[in-house]
Amino acid sequence: MRNFSFNFQNKKIKISVKKVYGFQKGIGLMFSSRKKAKALLFEFKKSVKMSFTSLFVFFPFLMIWLNETNEVIDIKKIPPFVWSVSSRKPFKRVLEIPFNSDYEEIIKKFFKHSSWKTFINNKIYI
Repeated sequence: MRNFSFNFQNKKIKISVKKVYGFQKGIGLMFSSRKKAKALLFEFKKSVKMSFTSLFVFFPFLMIWLNETNEVIDIKKIPPFVWSVSSRKPFKRVLEIPFNSDYEEIIKKFFKHSSWKTFINNKIYI
């Protein structure tokens, strides 16, 4: 795990992430349990525009696309078992943040006055 920070609405957000390499980029949060899942950081050598999937991810998670200066360019709550998820713009990095108690404070920064449990129980997706 390593510390990582990014900018959202002129605020710096710090998070502990696991950087994924090689074939792990194709797996992401697949087959993880929600309680034990860690935030993942995907980095690319240059800006890319590609799709991701949440097949075999059994819980919702927050997906954040970042540009080369670590500013948020897109954000979505991803439900389980979605075939294709993509950003509207090219990106340099992607964060996958599981909706679990380890990341509740981070998630609250994106959804005011709510917790990850609210979104799971109400099936609210962005």
